[in-house]
Amino acid sequence: MVDLDLQRRTELTDRVHAAMPGVLSDLKDLARIPSVSLDSFDQAEVDRSAAAVAALLEAEGMQVQVVREGGRPAVIGRIPAPEGAPTITLYAHHDVQPPGDDADWDSPPFEPTERDGRLYGRGAADDKAGVMAHIAALRAHGGRPPCGVNIFVEGEEEIASDSLPAILDKHGELLRAEAIVLADSTNWEIGTPALTTTLRGMIRVVVTVRTLDHGVHSGIFGGAVPDALMALIRVLASLHDDAGTVAVQGLSASEASDLPYDEARLRDESGLLDGVGTVGTGSLLTRMWTKPSITTIGIDAPAVDRAANLLVPTARAKVSMRLAPDQDPKAAYELLAQHLREHAPWGAQLDIQLDDEGEGFAADATGPVYDAARASFADAWGTEPVDMGIGGSIPFVAAFAERFPDAAILVTGVEDPDSRAHGANESLHLGEFEKVCVAEALLLERLGEHRG
Repeated sequence: MVDLDLQRRTELTDRVHAAMPGVLSDLKDLARIPSVSLDSFDQAEVDRSAAAVAALLEAEGMQVQVVREGGRPAVIGRIPAPEGAPTITLYAHHDVQPPGDDADWDSPPFEPTERDGRLYGRGAADDKAGVMAHIAALRAHGGRPPCGVNIFVEGEEEIASDSLPAILDKHGELLRAEAIVLADSTNWEIGTPALTTTLRGMIRVVVTVRTLDHGVHSGIFGGAVPDALMALIRVLASLHDDAGTVAVQGLSASEASDLPYDEARLRDESGLLDGVGTVGTGSLLTRMWTKPSITTIGIDAPAVDRAANLLVPTARAKVSMRLAPDQDPKAAYELLAQHLREHAPWGAQLDIQLDDEGEGFAADATGPVYDAARASFADAWGTEPVDMGIGGSIPFVAAFAERFPDAAILVTGVEDPDSRAHGANESLHLGEFEKVCVAEALLLERLGEHRG
């Protein structure tokens, strides 16, 4: 990959810096649109968000269309490659998570607010900043990048990208490229950029336990008749051993990158309470990035303040299992379902429904495109990037890898460990954001210099 001379690097860095006030203003306008893609929210706002993204891309001279294939609207923008130059596809998403309780926020979630070098608001980081990073890179090149650029901005990433396969099937040729940047991840820490090279897969199941055909008096029958909630608790408890390691047999696991990460940093980033220990075995990063984990994320049971003296006939829970990057989700589901059935106590009846699944991702992060990305990160931050994993799941990454098997897949992002994506007080570190924009502008330049 051709390197860039100092003058050109400085010129693009200066152009990004000059563009940042406008980029930040446009980001705030996007973040004011409450584009929550869950059905229970106003989907006209998701449409409005797509239209706003389309207008931003059109303003940069892109050929733009808004597409939908049974789901939320996505936006595709294209600038054809100059003769002999490669093409890069840049991904982000414009839908956001629900804001939660406004009382948990220090400022209104859909009124982006700057405080202490950060921009607070729902979507300020995840992932409307990703949208604007792509646009900032185009602006640094005056709308005339030295390589072909496709920008794809999805509208339902936060609800599992159900229509993405149909979009890629019907419109995929518009997105074909030698390199694909998926800007929906994080950096290692403030001051240290990263490429995300592994992602865990996931499955989610709903487990229903039944022991009675109707509720009965807990005093009259208690002690002889099992209630469903007690049985459900026993089933859920069987999912981990005494150390907190997942007890489902047959699941894949591997070792994570050897990066410095200690318990003090984990406690600081996670908010783990004093006196509460960690769970599992192996290095902390292996536990969080490349080994399976299981979390009970919801239980349907009588509320404490409405509970009767009753043996509960039916109880259910939603269980989320994260998988090693190479684990087949369907095989993992069968192993989990088998474990749950084998550990149902007292003959309790179990119904197990697969609620969602997603493939993991492991990149072979070698070759000229990865070299160009790392060099661009190093130029923008002044320090070498690291390769890292993410314990969370981004199923669309596997969808792109399957649709474009010959493309180099770069998983990047605008977040840092304190961005609090999906939570209250989500925020974007503005200094890091500018470096993300510089790195992407430099990457476009490097790709343009690499003629086939």
